[in-house]
Amino acid sequence: MKITKIEVFRLPTANSRQNSPIGCRIHTDAGICGDGEAGMAYGVGGSAAFGMVCDLAELIVGMNPLQTELIWETMYKKTFWGQNGGPVVFSGIAAIDVALWDIKGKYFKVPVYQLLGGKVRDKLRTYASQLQFGWGQVGVSEHLWAVTPEDYAHNVKLAVDEGFDAIKIDFFDRDEGGKPLSFLDTTGLLTPKQLKMVEARMKASREAAGDDVDIIMENHSYPDALGAVQLAQLAEKYHIMAFEEPNTPTTQTVEYIAKYTRVPIANGERLFSRWQYAEYFTKNLLQLAQPDIGNCGGISEVKKICDMAHAFDVGIQVHVAGSPLATNAALHVECAIPNFIIHEHHTCNRMDTCLGLTKYNLQPENGFFSIPEEPGIGNEFLQEAIDKATLYKVIEC
Repeated sequence: MKITKIEVFRLPTANSRQNSPIGCRIHTDAGICGDGEAGMAYGVGGSAAFGMVCDLAELIVGMNPLQTELIWETMYKKTFWGQNGGPVVFSGIAAIDVALWDIKGKYFKVPVYQLLGGKVRDKLRTYASQLQFGWGQVGVSEHLWAVTPEDYAHNVKLAVDEGFDAIKIDFFDRDEGGKPLSFLDTTGLLTPKQLKMVEARMKASREAAGDDVDIIMENHSYPDALGAVQLAQLAEKYHIMAFEEPNTPTTQTVEYIAKYTRVPIANGERLFSRWQYAEYFTKNLLQLAQPDIGNCGGISEVKKICDMAHAFDVGIQVHVAGSPLATNAALHVECAIPNFIIHEHHTCNRMDTCLGLTKYNLQPENGFFSIPEEPGIGNEFLQEAIDKATLYKVIEC
């Protein structure tokens, strides 16, 4: 079997400025196709990821799609910039790698998790993610963006009432008037007024959640180490499960933050390979690793990171902020690893932004995800979505 053609596309959504998925479809001479997704679809840089998938496709067309390790190393070593690369390189590798695993599962007529060692769990505990953006009805984008403590409490109650026993919130996203905070607001030592605002939101969320619900504190790497220590010390008072992305991750600064807090540190979406994770593990600077399959080299690389983390007693929550295709890929990896902790279900995966893109848009029930049982990753981009692509290219033998 060999790869005959690779389609690369960028898909419009109900809010393309927020998230415009970059996908690929790999065709083979056996009539089996596989779909994958690059992780740089949200934020700035998606066109670069699209170009990287196209460039990588040129390297691998004609190869045997079942040779995932050979293809991964070919993409990593033959690109010149691949070695120790960043999000553009690893997003491109990821899209192709996921599509290859999809093909491999379909070829052997099994779900991908079987090829990764089989299920360790039949269902995955899930948290409601990014509640500052709201937690409204599935398929509706007009969610309540939290500003006041009452807003935060309202969004928490919506998730808890659906059966979630874990949530994630950024308490330091906007000011008390609803204005987005800039780096001038979030870096350096934080003022007593800022800390009072954060604590009021944190307190309201904890009271709305109750004592039996875990809360992860999100910070999107906006603070620096100075403010992160202040926030971490606040978080201890409210029994925060994990402090996610306290600052721009460097081992030196995370080491400083970890020294002054007992709250477990979560990090990963800005670390892009096993080589970048290695020092965090050896220095015990991560308790919850969050590699994103879409920007961390795909299923092949993320499984290696998970296994590496296991040797250091580090738990895993795959970072998921892509289309519903990314959800399926994450579920297959997470169910097959012993050190899984929890799955992320982003509020955007409930909005109309994710509608009309893929065959399935899986949603958890009572705070737990079931595992897809179809061959491959169990999801694919809709042809009618690909037909509307804003960027499209075909690479053939």
